[in-house]
Amino acid sequence: MTSVNSAPGDLAAALRAATAALAGAGVPSPRADAELLAGHLLGVGRGRVAALALAGADAPEGLADLVAERCRRVPLQHLTGTAHFRRLELAVGPGVFVPRPETEGVAQLAIDRARSVVADRGRARVVDLGTGSGAIAASVASEVPGAAVVAVELSDLAAAWAERNLAPHGVELVRGDLRTALGDRDGTFDVVVSNPPYIPAGAVPQDPEVRDHDPHVALYGGGADGMEVPGAVERTAARLLVPGGYLVMEHAEVQAEAVAGLLRAAGRWDRIEGHRDLTGRDRATSGIRR
Repeated sequence: MTSVNSAPGDLAAALRAATAALAGAGVPSPRADAELLAGHLLGVGRGRVAALALAGADAPEGLADLVAERCRRVPLQHLTGTAHFRRLELAVGPGVFVPRPETEGVAQLAIDRARSVVADRGRARVVDLGTGSGAIAASVASEVPGAAVVAVELSDLAAAWAERNLAPHGVELVRGDLRTALGDRDGTFDVVVSNPPYIPAGAVPQDPEVRDHDPHVALYGGGADGMEVPGAVERTAARLLVPGGYLVMEHAEVQAEAVAGLLRAAGRWDRIEGHRDLTGRDRATSGIRR
């Protein structure tokens, strides 16, 4: 690998070397990652990194080490300790699923419904099943004044990250299995949102960042079709929601019909609707509790 510090003190040269090394390692966005890693060390954004490079600034100490880790396909977010999701900067690291841009649309659906409930009743009760880093729950709480948000998480490691991300937004974090959680609050929620594990057992992700670093408990949905946990989300949502309450669940593009069929077969849902992400992929399914 080309030494990132081949031109000591020269940020522009270090970024060129880092970009070449990352591209050689198959990183999808080598220049952006190089600038983000430098910005992390310098405490500035990407735009400022580019300006500093043009001005002949020094390269930050430690950049070569971070680039080497990224070349080994350690997720960028694990190296910087942060992930951006909608308006939020979340703390993330080993043991928690790194939130994806496509999930921002799922959060939007929950936010829109919660806003509607608040407009009608003055308050909305929302639960995020399998919150992971807390990305969806924190987004709803921060963007919907009047929403009382609960987040459920089973994993000890993920819950530790979620606690850091949720505390500033007043979200209640409940430790437990989404299958059985909140048994004392059946029929009290207006919105249930979930990005559950849904990958089929045999569909191992190709990206090393996902395959080797995201926790398996957050990836694989159980069973050959990956639908065991999504099925549990449907049953828990039916139990927790008030009549007329709203469920929205993320899934893989190829599972859109299976999830819609799951809701239809349960006989508990009206207005079952599919939703596409910004790339046009079938990303989520919603329904209204009868």
